[in-house]
Amino acid sequence: MVITQDDVRTLAAFKGKEAPVTSCYLDVDGRSHPRLQEVEQQLASLLRRLRSRDGTLSPSTEEDLRRIEQHVRGGIDRSRVRGLAMFSCAADGFWKVVELPVRVTNQIVVNHMPAVSQLETVLEELRPMGVLLADRTKARAVVVSQGEIVVHEEIQAEGPRVLTDDRASNKTRAASSADAHVHRHERRAADLAFDLFRAHGVERVALGGPADLLHELDSMLHPYLRERVGEHLQIPVGASLDQIRKASLEAEERIERREEARLVERLRDGYASGRRAVVGLDDVVKALNERRVDTLLVSHGYTAEGWRCPCGHLALVGRSCPLCGRDMAKVADLVEDAVDEALTQSCRVEVCVGNADLDVLGRIGALLRF
Repeated sequence: MVITQDDVRTLAAFKGKEAPVTSCYLDVDGRSHPRLQEVEQQLASLLRRLRSRDGTLSPSTEEDLRRIEQHVRGGIDRSRVRGLAMFSCAADGFWKVVELPVRVTNQIVVNHMPAVSQLETVLEELRPMGVLLADRTKARAVVVSQGEIVVHEEIQAEGPRVLTDDRASNKTRAASSADAHVHRHERRAADLAFDLFRAHGVERVALGGPADLLHELDSMLHPYLRERVGEHLQIPVGASLDQIRKASLEAEERIERREEARLVERLRDGYASGRRAVVGLDDVVKALNERRVDTLLVSHGYTAEGWRCPCGHLALVGRSCPLCGRDMAKVADLVEDAVDEALTQSCRVEVCVGNADLDVLGRIGALLRF
């Protein structure tokens, strides 16, 4: 299935009433785990660690784990599915499975709401991308969404006008005619890309083709597309669809890392100047409690214990809630709670991979609305 931002927000908004929610991410990539038995062994290891860490689980959570085991043992079409996200709260009749075209980090979380930060990461990295490949004879426009090719169109260059013997003998005119022929072909390619990419909501564009043509092709693109060009691909126009798909995924990852770096730079500059930016888990959860966060940035894999009150207040230190006075519950991963809270507040969330600057700032920060 295709996962959307609305799907993630709907998941993040769900809260277990009668029992906690169990969230399980499982790497089912057939290239690294050729046998389904290996996937089942990974899941068994996750469940053992959960029971060892949390001790006796509630009947609802035990039923959640049984559902997850049954789903995995029931078989998975791994020709395209590389990651699974499963969410269950048996006591409330809640069950959701999301199949993903990319690998995920094995994780199991029992909390009051679904753990969705990995889904947010997938959405950020797999936004619709348009790929335009062109040479002097052919052009191809491809839209890739969440690791799958959703549409593919191509055009052939129109044949040059036939010259008379007298005109053909004039090399200057022949060269001019050939240039005009290539120019018309590139114009048609640019128009094809605009119509196709706009119709499919493409946010990122990659170009491919001979270096001497790319500059002119780029100049012909509609401004809507030109401002979205982020990569030049080193693949031939005649590449297979699978080669194009893989190249687009690699390009998206490079673009995503650059966008993350720009956001972290804004965070660093804002924090240094004292303007609408906070860093560190304590100040970030305070800003979330005050609903001031616009963009949350967190280092991939960052976890930390903390506290949460039934009223929704987050804190690094417990136990009494400063807002309502009730006892707060200790949570194994306050970072996950912060991500979930940010999503419910319609904040942008960026899970940054391998960004040393964010790590230095405390592995979490926020750009503020006010």
